[in-house]
Amino acid sequence: MQKGMRLNDGHVAHLGLLAKKDGARRGYLSKRSADNTKWHTKWFALLQNMLFYFETDSSSRPSGLYLLEGCVCDRAPSPKPPLSAKDSLAKQHYFTVNFNHENQKTLELRTEDAKDCDEWVAAIAHASYRNLATEHEALMQKYLHLLQIVETEKTVAKQLRQQIEDGEIEIERLKAEIASLLKDHERIQASQSSAPSDDDSDIKKIKKVQSFLRGWLCRRKWKTIIQDYIRSPHADSMRKRNQVVFSMLEAEAEYVQQLHILVNNFLRPLRMAASSKKPPITHDDVSSIFLNSETIMFLHQIFYQGLKARISSWPTLVLADLFDILLPMLNIYQEFVRNHQYSLQILAHCKQNRDFDKLLKHYEAKPDCEERTLETFLTYPMFQIPRYILTLHELLAHTPHEHVERNSLDYAKSKLEELSRIMHDEVSETENIRKNLAIERMIIEGCEILLDTSQTFVRQG
Repeated sequence: MQKGMRLNDGHVAHLGLLAKKDGARRGYLSKRSADNTKWHTKWFALLQNMLFYFETDSSSRPSGLYLLEGCVCDRAPSPKPPLSAKDSLAKQHYFTVNFNHENQKTLELRTEDAKDCDEWVAAIAHASYRNLATEHEALMQKYLHLLQIVETEKTVAKQLRQQIEDGEIEIERLKAEIASLLKDHERIQASQSSAPSDDDSDIKKIKKVQSFLRGWLCRRKWKTIIQDYIRSPHADSMRKRNQVVFSMLEAEAEYVQQLHILVNNFLRPLRMAASSKKPPITHDDVSSIFLNSETIMFLHQIFYQGLKARISSWPTLVLADLFDILLPMLNIYQEFVRNHQYSLQILAHCKQNRDFDKLLKHYEAKPDCEERTLETFLTYPMFQIPRYILTLHELLAHTPHEHVERNSLDYAKSKLEELSRIMHDEVSETENIRKNLAIERMIIEGCEILLDTSQTFVRQG
């Protein structure tokens, strides 16, 4: 474990599991021991700005981790080996990680593949939240650019309406001309009661040619109007808006499936097990772990069915009323987020029971779980509110200011952002109190200062 960094067993196991499954970079590397005399081969996994290492790739818990924020990673020259080991060491490629923490020793690593070494150096060098901030700034610039595009929609729409009006005027003129020609033709027929002559035949041919030309001009005019609209920024914005809605439907279907697996593969079977003759878990622990997961599933099943009904009425897509129904019931997410850390602690405590751990592994081995653990499914609702906020940002970027549901969508976005800030503050406050209590319990005689809720946890070490 990196010096100055201490996490409890639950955090280490949870972060280690994420690194093993979702790490951006994984593989075996050799690290120099603390006394700089030996090299030990470990399984390394890079997760965001944390570098975990395990004894083997099958280890369930990490042996330690390094915080990479602000570090410098470079290739290092190979040390001068003795003559007896020159051939073996010549195949090794070295690199180092220098930390900006005080008294933090440089981490020395090596691998046998030059390409693998370069990829590790590049991955560690980019393992920083500062890069995310840079990407966020670039996205904000694009977002402002899209807002400028939306501002031009009124002008474009006005031009299109003017073109359509001009086309209608042209059609009316052509209709009047056709009516005039028909009247002339009727007068000619009325004045000539004799058999048609050569002049009548020529007039018919001329009229037929004129009719063909008028029809061709009308069709060409309408074709030009339609092509101009298809290539206009307004039509392109509407296509992008529809694509955002279709992507939202796919994401909602996947989320409902995840909640369905959480409830039917874990919650309901564990409730049945808690009612058995020799229960491996109590009903109180089941309620503490899952809280209102079943209510969240029912809520999103209703939301998903409403979203599918809106898609069936395409190309007219109205979504604001769905969010109006969803917003008053989002307080259940606040309860779930407040309880999340506590539920993971209860689950870790229950896993110490061999019967429960065996039963849980049996549930996680089902095919529809796809090798995902219960902790993973409990984490999915934590990211749903931010996902809705991003979707509404994209939807508003392609919704004209005069659109009928523009204000409603903007209101839904503001309420979701407010709820997201509240949940973040509550999670931070709860985590701060939990860390202070954990440190206070480590002190033999206790510490009354740490029991003050106004005290803020900075670091441990």
